[in-house]
Amino acid sequence: QVRLVESGGGLVQAGGSLRVSCGAYGTIFSINAMGWYRQAPGKQRELVAVTTTDGSTQYADSVKGRFTISRDNAKNTVDLQMNSLKPEDTAVYYCKAVVSLLYDGPSYQYWGQGTQVTVSS
Repeated sequence: QVRLVESGGGLVQAGGSLRVSCGAYGTIFSINAMGWYRQAPGKQRELVAVTTTDGSTQYADSVKGRFTISRDNAKNTVDLQMNSLKPEDTAVYYCKAVVSLLYDGPSYQYWGQGTQVTVSS
């Protein structure tokens, strides 16, 4: 099966920067998309940023211009560089990957365990 391992996150003051990283491990034929979601206490999980194999990216309006997603297709990793952080960015950040295990096979979604990002005011 596939396992997503996240790292990074932590505590930072408003205006600071953090980087979170995610690697996908296991029997993988291809990864169609990788991205980051977040969930704040009492709120639904929301998309932060996602990137596909062809390099296209999508960002939540709230993070555009501050966050940058980057992906290494050869290593099956995705990073999220977060700059100019705000207290409202505080959440658990989850990595998600849409993976094909076999050539011409179906795709499956996998999630990481989550990493806490806390921005103090």
